[in-house]
Amino acid sequence: MRLRFAPSPTGFLHVGGARTALYNWLYARKLNGIFVLRIEDTDVQRSSQEMVDVILNSMKWLGLNWDEGPFYQSERLHLYREAAMKLVEQGKAYRCFCKPEEIELRRRTGMKEKGAWKYERICLGLSSDQLEQKLNHDDPFAVRFLVPAGKTVFADLVHEEISLDHGSVDDFVLLRSDSHPTYHLSVVVDDIDMKISHVIRGDDHISNTPKQILLYDAFGSPAPQFGHLPLILGPDKKRLSKRHGSVAVEEYRNQGILPEALVNFLALLGWNPGDERELFSLQELVTEFDLKRVGSSNAVFDLKKLQWMNGKYLSLVPLTRVVELLDPFLPDREWEKDPLFSQRVELMRSRAVSLVELAQMLTPFYTMDFAYDLAGFEKLKKDPALSGLIQEFIARLVSLKTWNHESLETTLREFTDQRGIKAAVIIHPFRFALTGKSAGPGLFELVEAMGKENSIARLYRFVSELKES
Repeated sequence: MRLRFAPSPTGFLHVGGARTALYNWLYARKLNGIFVLRIEDTDVQRSSQEMVDVILNSMKWLGLNWDEGPFYQSERLHLYREAAMKLVEQGKAYRCFCKPEEIELRRRTGMKEKGAWKYERICLGLSSDQLEQKLNHDDPFAVRFLVPAGKTVFADLVHEEISLDHGSVDDFVLLRSDSHPTYHLSVVVDDIDMKISHVIRGDDHISNTPKQILLYDAFGSPAPQFGHLPLILGPDKKRLSKRHGSVAVEEYRNQGILPEALVNFLALLGWNPGDERELFSLQELVTEFDLKRVGSSNAVFDLKKLQWMNGKYLSLVPLTRVVELLDPFLPDREWEKDPLFSQRVELMRSRAVSLVELAQMLTPFYTMDFAYDLAGFEKLKKDPALSGLIQEFIARLVSLKTWNHESLETTLREFTDQRGIKAAVIIHPFRFALTGKSAGPGLFELVEAMGKENSIARLYRFVSELKES
């Protein structure tokens, strides 16, 4: 079993393309098959090596390693030209000398008058003398496929049976007049040459498939099995695009999404495991994945669901991996040299939904220059006695010999009991002073991880802010 992913390097790896790559990769691994990577870079003007590098790096980041390739179509142009001319020699294709502007004019006229238009096969009717004369004059020509009469029917692995009457199919171009292949020709020649057994791609390719099956037949090669995946839509149920926000894998990586989370999320955009489970490792996805459970309905990209899933993975993956992935997001990489760094990451990671947010949560441990939540501060400053209470409590902390969460809790509760107040009167502002947030991890674990000097300094800052306000 041989499957392939064949991106065009005219842009970043879109999440839709990443899901296609993932499904092909999962199915290849499920079948103990081969996963082939092919770069479809025949669009010379729009393709770039920079985009190739981004696509390859994105796939490596997602963990989608390939077995063969990458193969570049730009290095295989001679194969497509030879294949097209072979069909011409066999009478299955023909040279078309019509100028593009002439065809466009006829197309517009036909659409206006009849609401439909097909190439009239003008050049198919050229006599041998006319043809020889044009070739002797080096007149530029495209190569068109001669669509036979009949109907193409194929069993789609996702949509079941699909059929197309050839009467509605134009004699499509195989080679342009500049000798560059069209998508139909290059993809079929490559899939035959690379012995691809399954073609798994998006629904937007359904209309291409009957044409390509005709080409497989013309070349005397069995067609692969086709499966067309439902589209990914935005929350407005329109096709996912930049108007919905980030659409490239690289962008989600830069936003602090873990590759494990994005892979898991993309797998569930169309595929259903058959139960209520939502979290799957890559190996579990290989075991469970089945194209029979890929639905035909379009999937909706829910960013909040991705963030929730990412938060889960931040809590579940090994701490050492979180520390490793966190590195590029830190404002100062010197933080990692702190002996307490891993302890602080462990304390905060379950509360973050991205590596960016986790880095922000670590900031109060390393600098006093962090903002207070305005609503939380406004609520706390309404208590006129609070600054005095905090100052008294600071004195207790200064004299504390042992700095761990047990001694801190004992000290705080003794203090509040003696003052006849609830522990929450000190706990909430204490946490706020350390992080600038009303909510957070357990206070005493937080204070222990913050350290004595840092904790007291931040309490002094908080008292000062209260007095100034």
